[in-house]
Formats: sequence, structure tokens, C-alpha cells
Amino acid sequence: MGQRLGQHFLHRRVYLEKITAAVAPAGTVIEIGAGQGALTEHLLEIANRVIAIELDPELVTHLIVRFAGNPKLKVVAGDILKTDLTQWGPATVVGNLPYYITSPVIERTLAMGRLLEKAVFLIQKEVGDRLLAKPGTRDYGFLTVTTQMFAEPKLVAKVPPSAFNPPPKVDSAVIKLTPRDASEHPPDPTPLIAFIGLCFRQKRKTLRNNLAPFFGNERVDSLPEAGKRAEQLTLTEFRKLYDQLVAAG
Repeated sequence: MGQRLGQHFLHRRVYLEKITAAVAPAGTVIEIGAGQGALTEHLLEIANRVIAIELDPELVTHLIVRFAGNPKLKVVAGDILKTDLTQWGPATVVGNLPYYITSPVIERTLAMGRLLEKAVFLIQKEVGDRLLAKPGTRDYGFLTVTTQMFAEPKLVAKVPPSAFNPPPKVDSAVIKLTPRDASEHPPDPTPLIAFIGLCFRQKRKTLRNNLAPFFGNERVDSLPEAGKRAEQLTLTEFRKLYDQLVAAG
């Protein structure tokens, strides 16, 4: 049951408890991909309300039957990438994310803005390393910067393949995202995010190579950072470059 969509179900209790501890305390919890309900059961113990979102119709039925009569649970049949996460008000978001939707789910979660209380995701360790990366390291990239712009990532636990059924071929990690104060990022971050995307357009190229086609050789060459690669810049430096090249007109 549920294997059609490539799920790997977490069953090891110690890791279910670690995720639950990272979520608690919680009012409303939105669980992405509730699956067979192993984590749902734990979340119901520490949350006032759990919104369990599941795409697989068989698993939706399973969840409804398993938790029949529990007034704290609402099962939603739907695609997380088409679901408005703000409709339930302030919430904590938690989920075991398939690799192919990890980045868009993180993006949609952070887009909740002030309504996001925290997020706890079980993801491939490789992606977790990218979220936690520091400037100048191999894993530091566009996802790192755009995530850390809105939230502070923290490693909760490393999870081996044996903790899942069926076991995946890679290691996993539980990452907690704590939203930053809204004053720490622009009211409309979209232009800045687009600019950062240009900086990482070809990751191994210098900023001069990536930005000159858009802002001109002369303007870019006048910047002290022109010879650096995007992976060497901090978020503060990206903002400074943006102000110099975009905001200044």
C-alpha cells in the first residue's frame, strides 16, 4: 500500500519520537504525505489539531479508517504542491518529503510567511547538507541561500536507510527550520531571489561571467566581488550586490 508514489515509510520509533520532539509544542500541524499514519499518531499526542495531507487514495482511506473518531485529525486528499498551506492559519509544517518535491515544498512552506511557526522535514541527507551549508563549501548553493534568507536550519537527526520500509538507497536527515523575523528579509523578496538565481546561473563561473550579460561588463567589473563565485558570498553580500546592480537602477 502506498508504494506507487515511491514512498519510503519511516517506521523506527526512535526517529518518529525525534521528529515529534522537534515539532512540540504545537497548535495546528500540517503533515505532508501522512502515508500510513505512523508519524500522525505521534503528532496527535502533542498537537491541538493535525491536518494530514495525502495524495494516494488508498492511504487516504487507510488514514480515515485508522483514526476514525479522533476529532483532532482532518485528512485532506490532495497534492501538496496545489494546496494552500495558509488556509488553516498559523501552523507548524512537518513531513517525510520525496526527493523530487523537496525544493518546491520548502519554497511553498517558507512562502507562508508569518503563518509559519516552524517546519520539520525528513529529507535526503544530501539536501539537508545543502540547507545547512556555509559559504565557500561545496554544498552551498541557491537552495541554501534562499532557505536561509527566511529560516534558520538545524540538524535534528541523521536517519539510516534501515529506519524505513522499504529502505531507500541513501541516508536521510531530519532538519528543523525556524523562521527568521520578518524584518530580516525584504517585504517582497521575489526580485532578490531572482537576482540570486542569476548569480548561481552557472555555479562554477564567476559573478562576472554570470552577471555581465544582464548588467553590462563595465558595471559588474567595477564591483570588488566580480571575480568571486556565488558560492563564496554570504546573504548580506548578495543583498549588497542586489542594491548596487538592481535596486539602484
